[in-house]
Amino acid sequence: MFGRLGAPELLVILAVVLLLFGAKRLPEMARSFGQSLRILKSETKAMRQDDAGDSHTDAQATTPAVQHAHDDRSTVLQASEADNAHQR
Repeated sequence: MFGRLGAPELLVILAVVLLLFGAKRLPEMARSFGQSLRILKSETKAMRQDDAGDSHTDAQATTPAVQHAHDDRSTVLQASEADNAHQR
């Protein structure tokens, strides 16, 4: 679809963008876009490092919130089973 864009088409697109946003705003927009990409790249890298470090500890221990949610679920299941037993 975009493989057929040649130099004339790109020049028309550039002219339209220039008309829409103005010459003053284009450098600001490019700078903001570059900063956004750098932030995205650094956050993605940090998430990959966290995932790599967490893979070893996940099997060994769970977080307190996960353990608490599991305990709550167990309590609810036990209460539900007790209610079912009384109704029979």
